[in-house]
Amino acid sequence: MPEEIETADTVGSVSASRYAEIVAELRKLVETASRIQFTIGDYALEVEPMRERGGSAPNNQFFTVKDSLFRLSEDAGVSYEQIDKARWTASRWPKDRRVSGVSFTVHYILASITDDEERFDTILTPPKGKSRWTPDEANRRVGRQVVKPVTPQEKVSAIHTLATDEEVAATVTSDLLRRPTVVAQVRQEDKVRVVEELTRDDHVAAKVTTGLLRRPDVAFRAMSDDTARHQVNHAQVERGRRAREDFEDTSPVAPAVKNIDRSVEFLDLITACHAFVAAAGRVVPGMRDRQLGDDERVIMHENVARVRATLDWIETAVDTGKVDVDDELAKLLQGE
Repeated sequence: MPEEIETADTVGSVSASRYAEIVAELRKLVETASRIQFTIGDYALEVEPMRERGGSAPNNQFFTVKDSLFRLSEDAGVSYEQIDKARWTASRWPKDRRVSGVSFTVHYILASITDDEERFDTILTPPKGKSRWTPDEANRRVGRQVVKPVTPQEKVSAIHTLATDEEVAATVTSDLLRRPTVVAQVRQEDKVRVVEELTRDDHVAAKVTTGLLRRPDVAFRAMSDDTARHQVNHAQVERGRRAREDFEDTSPVAPAVKNIDRSVEFLDLITACHAFVAAAGRVVPGMRDRQLGDDERVIMHENVARVRATLDWIETAVDTGKVDVDDELAKLLQGE
């Protein structure tokens, strides 16, 4: 089927003059249809007048409002929804307030304006730059979704309406997130919230984090955060501990390795002591005739206390094999 092309002389497949004739005829039909709709509404109001909110039917009235209107729709051969819609619209527009040339649809949409005078004034004043009310303009006036969205907000609302189904929303979101130009326009704080939502699953979060930390700039910035760096260090220690426990529980050569570990730990401790003594022997002589300030002396005494506590801890571990530390020693070793 060939594509319809509009020019200054044609609309769709007809000439501009023929299009004008069609519009004129349709407006006559719309006018007639509007009168019919209001007539249906007036008759429905006669059968069932509008009641005050919370009001009830007289005690001797057998039918409820819905029952009465449903019977009327059945007997007249008109749908109940049409009867109900026409009745409500007619109640909002007294006969002397109905505007000729404005469709019943527009009357129905603007009927949601609660204030009577505002409603009556509005229908007499088309939007700026428009010669008449259209259904879309009426929907804009009352804040409803339009058929042909124009503004960015209207388009956003239309997308939200179409994406109320979770499966549709998920597919649309996946497609949009693949468009770099779209993602680039999302505010930074919104991007963070999106990533947080998408990584609630621990497996997904671990995979994403692993990929991100392979990027040097990202890793550098992440490790600049004290909490993040602490968590990474803790995770490394914890991973090593679990691996060691698993090895000790499952490997047949674990006992032999433990003996080697003890020898290695002994050598490491001797090396640490030697390094400390060598460093002190190199640095302390350089302080000859040098007077430290009060703050410097306080800091140095604190560190000497930590060294003494560490040496006592080493002696206890060597003599008894116990390496546990009490709270006071732990705080001292941590510099608290």
